[in-house]
Amino acid sequence: MKTLTKTLMAATLLTAVAGWHAPAAHAQTIPIIVKDTTAEYWQIVLAGAREAGKELHIKVPELGAQSEADIAGQITALENAAAENPAAIVISPTQFTALGAPITAVAANTKVIGIDSAANTTAWTSFLSTNNVTGGMVAADAMAAGIKAKTGSETGEVAIITSLPGVGSLDQRAQGFKQEMAAKYPGIKIIANRIGDGQPTTGLNIMTDLMTAHPKLAGVFASNLTMVEGASQALSESGNKTLTLVGFDSDKTLVAFLHSGVIYALIVQDPYRMGYEGIEIALKASKGEAVPAMIDTGVTAITKANLDTPRAQALLNPKV
Repeated sequence: MKTLTKTLMAATLLTAVAGWHAPAAHAQTIPIIVKDTTAEYWQIVLAGAREAGKELHIKVPELGAQSEADIAGQITALENAAAENPAAIVISPTQFTALGAPITAVAANTKVIGIDSAANTTAWTSFLSTNNVTGGMVAADAMAAGIKAKTGSETGEVAIITSLPGVGSLDQRAQGFKQEMAAKYPGIKIIANRIGDGQPTTGLNIMTDLMTAHPKLAGVFASNLTMVEGASQALSESGNKTLTLVGFDSDKTLVAFLHSGVIYALIVQDPYRMGYEGIEIALKASKGEAVPAMIDTGVTAITKANLDTPRAQALLNPKV
């Protein structure tokens, strides 16, 4: 009888332990912190993360500031998320220098996965991003093709519009653009690199100023969504048909401008994949599994000529 009682007690204990562990796995939390929760690009990132959370049966709080310029707001979101002791954290830093120390501090106790943009830290468990230098090079090739299509030769003056200072991904895009121009297109000269404040209206004003100051300007590379939004509006309102505008990222308005010819090319990332795989990698890392240090999520140049291809449509119209 005593043996039977002990056996029953042991079985009950095992059942209780199993019952305690099972919900804990489902209750795991991995927050994702983006630069701007209101922007369409980041909505796509969040959609990918949300889908990963559903499929992996984990909670994925969607955090971030209301503007890419709100650096302090993102730091607060990171610190608050870490205070909840999550399984891991996924973040896209708003600013390279300012986010370095906070990420390093959090990573001392929590696995931190970076997406999209770098920060001044070596504490990443894994980092998923477009190769932004390559993206800038692809933009330069598209710019040269557009200028040749509109003027008959790969010659002229061009400018770069950058959204904010000190953002790793944007600096790398400018770097790749400059490198490719210098290496392959000696007839095209970069005559300005204007820096904004993250707002589309500023992009519009910078674009207007560039066209006024340089009436023979052959092209402009606007290196992120907000600057392309402002630049394309300014170019559309100007009626200028000879200037080649190349932008980075996309939304429905920009695709309409691409279709109408205001924008020559959009350099498009894969934000859905970034969000989905960011959560997937974070979960693996939280379990102690080996994960890649770096993952390149790819970049594609979309023009009016390839706009209707299946690959372009999948990138431009992800499920949100």
